[in-house]
Amino acid sequence: QVQLVESGGGLVQTGDSLRLSCATSGRSVSSYGMAWFRQAPGKVREFVARIRRSGTMIVYADSVKGRFTISRDNAKNTVDLQMNSLKPEDTALYYCAASYSDTLLIGPSGYQYWGRGTQVTVSS
Repeated sequence: QVQLVESGGGLVQTGDSLRLSCATSGRSVSSYGMAWFRQAPGKVREFVARIRRSGTMIVYADSVKGRFTISRDNAKNTVDLQMNSLKPEDTALYYCAASYSDTLLIGPSGYQYWGRGTQVTVSS
């Protein structure tokens, strides 16, 4: 199994950038398809981005396409989310997730391992 720890969240203003990082331990991250999800207060957990084991295929939620970039470094066992042009509606707790499946899953039920999240707050 794998353990996930997110970092890099914070309080920023509209238009700013943040880079989230997911550090993994245990089994190599190269064994997992990886994703970022987010959850705002009172809302369901929402898919943000997904990257396959090799990093060759990526999918984004429409709401972040063109602004966010997911990447992975299997040698360092990390998965990052670069977030640019942040908006108040991006405010949420951001989670890193790992899946045994290498298909481009966007539903949270397809992920077996989760971090505890890192808070991102974007002020207007």
